[in-house]
This record gives sequence, C-alpha cells and structure tokens, in this order.
Amino acid sequence: MKKTKTTYTTFDIAAYLDNDTVIAEYLSAAVEDPNPDVFIAALGDVAKARGMAQIAKGAGLGRESLYKALSAGAHPRYETINAVLHALGVKFAVAPVSE
Repeated sequence: MKKTKTTYTTFDIAAYLDNDTVIAEYLSAAVEDPNPDVFIAALGDVAKARGMAQIAKGAGLGRESLYKALSAGAHPRYETINAVLHALGVKFAVAPVSE
C-alpha cells in the first residue's frame, strides 16, 4: 500500500475578498465580534486584498503607517479607521440591536 504525502498551504483570506459585497459582509461579521482586534485584523485582510500601497495612498497614510495601524494589538484612531474604510469604498453603518 502506497502512502500519499499530504501537503498543506497557508490559508489566506485575502484571496477570497474579491468583490465589494464579500468585503462588506466580511467586515460586518468582524465588527460583530466583541474583541476589537478581530475587526482591525479583518480590515488588514481587506487592505492586503486591495493592495496596501493603494489603500494607504487613498487613506492619506504611508504604507508603513497603515501596516502599523492594522497590526495585532494596535489601537488605531477613529480617523484612521474611517480613512481606511473610505479608501476601501465602504462605510460604517449603525443599526438597532434586534430584541
């Protein structure tokens, strides 16, 4: 009996964030998590999918500054998050909590 060698590749969510609807749903799901780091990480995933340099330019940030703002444990300012969302072509929305 011949054994087959199994190989694994690293999962990269950025490969699946290929349209505005998927991106909006992904960010909406992430913002529902009580841990704010989940949303920041998701925002980083989307920025990578769209191209960090392009998003940094659209947000008025340096590329290195964007990487730092979206890194694990970072606490970016509201203005930074809002600028990144604008550069991605999405926005915050507020909805009532369902009862």
